[in-house]
Amino acid sequence: MSGESKPGWKALPIGAVPYKFSTEYKTGDWRSFKPILDNNKCVKCMLCVLFCPDMAIHVKWEEGGPRPMPKELWIDYNYCKGCGICANVCPVKAITMEPEG
Repeated sequence: MSGESKPGWKALPIGAVPYKFSTEYKTGDWRSFKPILDNNKCVKCMLCVLFCPDMAIHVKWEEGGPRPMPKELWIDYNYCKGCGICANVCPVKAITMEPEG
């Protein structure tokens, strides 16, 4: 190893290091396919919420009861890039990918 030191993370140009929350950037217009969620088929397993890389799937919670339970899921198309991960992880195929437009 030579005596040269490598640049640290502070030397990276802006864009290589995220400096704002991803919710500040609406990226939904990148999509060519969009997920369609059928809440009648959905078993509320929450795998789509867990695996969504853009946090574009949201949950409406049941009020009351001993603990909160998911009531309904919905997709925020402002942030969904249409990657299809949600449709692939859904065990009951409640999410289908359809062409945008």
